[in-house]
Amino acid sequence: MSGFIQGDDRHQTILFPERLDDYIAEDNAVRVLDVFVDDLDLSELGFKTHSENTGRPASHPTILLKLYVYGYLNRVPSSRRLEREAHRNVELMWLTGRLAPDFKTIADFRKNNGQAIRLVCREFIMLCKKLNLFAEAFVAIDGSKFKAVNNRDRNFTKAKMQRRLQQIAESLERYLSQIASADRQEAAVATDKTQRLKDKIAALKTEMARLQTLEVQMSQKPDQQLSLTDPDARSMATSGRGTGMVGYNVQTAVEATHHLIVSHEVTKVGHDRHQLHHMAQQAKEAMGAEALAVVADRGYFKGEEILACEQSQITTYVPKPQTAGSPKKGLFSKRDFIYHVEDDEYECPAGERLIWRFETQEKGVTLYKYWSSHCPNCAMKSQCTTGTYRRVTRWEHEAVLEAAEARLDQDPERIRTRRETVEHPFGTLKSWMGYPHFQPKPLKHVSTEMRLHVLAYNFKRMLAILGVKPLLTAIQA
Repeated sequence: MSGFIQGDDRHQTILFPERLDDYIAEDNAVRVLDVFVDDLDLSELGFKTHSENTGRPASHPTILLKLYVYGYLNRVPSSRRLEREAHRNVELMWLTGRLAPDFKTIADFRKNNGQAIRLVCREFIMLCKKLNLFAEAFVAIDGSKFKAVNNRDRNFTKAKMQRRLQQIAESLERYLSQIASADRQEAAVATDKTQRLKDKIAALKTEMARLQTLEVQMSQKPDQQLSLTDPDARSMATSGRGTGMVGYNVQTAVEATHHLIVSHEVTKVGHDRHQLHHMAQQAKEAMGAEALAVVADRGYFKGEEILACEQSQITTYVPKPQTAGSPKKGLFSKRDFIYHVEDDEYECPAGERLIWRFETQEKGVTLYKYWSSHCPNCAMKSQCTTGTYRRVTRWEHEAVLEAAEARLDQDPERIRTRRETVEHPFGTLKSWMGYPHFQPKPLKHVSTEMRLHVLAYNFKRMLAILGVKPLLTAIQA
């Protein structure tokens, strides 16, 4: 190997032993991690910091928390892989003082400290707030489906169950007809074929009995859905037509300036219609803001949610979905009717006034009904309605929705901001997590897994924004 750079002789004795600290550069991210965890009051956060006098002392939660955060920062979430890394990774040796807990100790720490880890995420957000990174008080909210460890074949919904039972019934009918055909063949051939078909029929009958048992269990679930591997995972539709996965719907609120995840939650519900106010309120509290601006896609549009945000000093930018069937039939939509606040009347495209008729309650909300007596004789009736009168319904808080819609019309760039802000973190997290995205089960442990991923994501964002030494100075201040 002459002429090349030479390494040290592995058998050479070192007279003055090197320090572990010599291997860790001053701008290494593990120094920030070390200071951040040491600065936390783990006892107050809910970690058990006192060892019981029952034998060998336990590993301190500081060591295990550093080990886990380091693992998620470096895409090593497995407890067994973390055990191996603790024996050979110089950064981990430095971070843990050469301690190498066994994989069961590491796994139990994550399993038993979900709520305490949630508070660690909150502490990191408070650090961001301390550094004045949330000055704009503007967040984007979105949800994304994350695949669970549960296979689609081990998840059952009412439609899936009916489809599988129907497929088995069709297969049984086909095999029985094939047996009838085999009986007309030569005896030796017919006997072998008939036996194979009978074996298949017996297997199908066993499977049908199993499915019928599962159908009974499924009918007892509140949402009529059953998952065998991860009991909390749910079948959810994805963006492609006719596509779906078995997993969880992860909600995030991402701050628009630095793209930090200020709040998140793992849910079992496949849609976002009831998440707007809940996620916005979480983000507002985390950021310590008196008022907050929120942008979300049309999947979050729900009158009650927007009203709740308005009452909580949260300004919403959510496009309204166009679900009315009238335009598809070539008829005027509700947008073509102008509401006059001072008269509490609607003006139709023909110039006639639709006056208030009565108040009604539907699905727990108060609605007002309007129509005009001129409808039967109107020249534009064929473009307006197929009935006798064109009725317009108005929610008692419709003014809040109209104000929200006007606000978005005046500032349409907010929607592009949402896409640029909140979708990138989801792609990053899914890339880190691999496929399937969640390995633990059920929801309780899945949520803990997500917290650690979010903490690692925010940690990397902060390092990119501030750098190692400024962040170290800020934590120690």
